[in-house]
Amino acid sequence: MSIRTFHPRRGRLSGRHHDALDRLHAVHGLVVADLVGPLDLVASFGRSAPVVLDIGFGMGDATATMAAADPGRDYLAVEVHTPGIANLLALIERDGLTNVRVATGDALDLARRCLSENSLDAVYAFFPDPWPKTRHHKRRLIQPDHVALLRSRLRRGGRLHCTTDWAPYAEVMLTTLQADPELVNPHDGFAPRPAYRPETKFERRGLRAGRPAYDLILVRR
Repeated sequence: MSIRTFHPRRGRLSGRHHDALDRLHAVHGLVVADLVGPLDLVASFGRSAPVVLDIGFGMGDATATMAAADPGRDYLAVEVHTPGIANLLALIERDGLTNVRVATGDALDLARRCLSENSLDAVYAFFPDPWPKTRHHKRRLIQPDHVALLRSRLRRGGRLHCTTDWAPYAEVMLTTLQADPELVNPHDGFAPRPAYRPETKFERRGLRAGRPAYDLILVRR
């Protein structure tokens, strides 16, 4: 059995969130565990367009903002936190977004079983759990085998963009990503925050606590 890189949390759902799940999940959502074989991205989005895999989107505000500003690409957003899933579904309806699909489940399972090689334009992993205790490091998303899997799903020239505000994890991320033989870092170490990545409430809390965010953007050869 594979080791989870996340801690499942349901959380409490508001009436708005219950309504979003009840009405919108069948339209804009999918469940990773229910998928059999490769996911047909063209059928899922109703068009052929570059696809971004957005891993662990939290409450979905950044995903909705990016998708609204980037209508030429489709966003496959994957999360395990039920309130966040419900919130993003509500944002999709509120903003009239047609280029977002919400996947419930394990992003690595989705990539491994359901996404073809060279099928993605970008992979975003913003603020994954740093699992700071040494005994939990095996649960971290960014480690060699996981990076190789995600990179294999990128087209050549596609971007793998990770962000963390946990400085020790940032250094490990940098070393791990740069060690992958098929990824190139066009920056001298960490990258400046690109304009397309919105600053979130989570990030602002970290900044107030003295934890700046570190962006790592690498490109597949």
